[in-house]
Amino acid sequence: MDGVEIGFAAPVSGSWATVDNLVRVATRAEELGYRSLWTMQRLLSPPDGSWGAAYRSVLDPVATLAFLAAHTSRVRLGVAVINMPFYAPALLAKQLATVDLLCAGRLDVGLGIGWADEEYTAVGVDKAARGKRAEEYLPLLRRCWTDDVVEHHGAFYEVPASRMEPKPAQPGGPPVLLGAAAEPALRRAGRLADGWVSSSRADLATIGQSVRVVRAAAEEAGRDPDSLRMVCRGAVRVRDNAARRPLTGTFEQVRADFGALAEQGVTELFVDLNFDPEIGSPDADPVAAMERAEAALEAFAPGRR
Repeated sequence: MDGVEIGFAAPVSGSWATVDNLVRVATRAEELGYRSLWTMQRLLSPPDGSWGAAYRSVLDPVATLAFLAAHTSRVRLGVAVINMPFYAPALLAKQLATVDLLCAGRLDVGLGIGWADEEYTAVGVDKAARGKRAEEYLPLLRRCWTDDVVEHHGAFYEVPASRMEPKPAQPGGPPVLLGAAAEPALRRAGRLADGWVSSSRADLATIGQSVRVVRAAAEEAGRDPDSLRMVCRGAVRVRDNAARRPLTGTFEQVRADFGALAEQGVTELFVDLNFDPEIGSPDADPVAAMERAEAALEAFAPGRR
């Protein structure tokens, strides 16, 4: 549809993030032909709520992916994003390999480096040199998924000679997408990852600029930029008579925006209602939130015009 593959974000934030709604959204998205279902990560939030309603109450992404694996059979399952510094590489490799096996090779892994000082403090990790940590982390993660014996002695991580079994269902491990906004991180995605995923705060009117940076870095590294996935987190707000910006407006206006994003180089987009305060807030009426979400799920289904 409109030049992009369409996914949908599972209900993971706020009052609509219930067991019943997770099952309902997952099964209906699969029936409607959505390519993917997505989760996200937020460990904690400040008492004053200054990060926004979407971050006040969020389900764990890895546990949720395992749950979704048990209730789907075809749709791909993704996370955008898990912050690498919050996990030892071996631990995250084990968890994600397990989920990939549970979903029979349908996992997509979005990884980032985080931005919240509070979360870094809570997990006991120094925020300094987080970019350098990522440079060491990514190859080590993949080695845990591919090598018979892994041994690593780096600046940030140590793994004694070890075996990690079982391996993921997907040969070489799940595709890895990097969440990034700053140019060095965008270039890292082009050099090291299978693609890039935008944040909820990205300026979608100029997202093509970020796509070009990722593609240029891939080409400079001797990689085929056309092989990389450019995934947009679509923080959609369906509103009548709203001030227009990308992905805010009527169903028809938002759908038209999908094509405009494809023209900027986006290859995939997932509709994320968790950032709509009328749906993804703990204060939202859960019944009304789900009604709005189900209407959007139907309206944005692949193949609908």
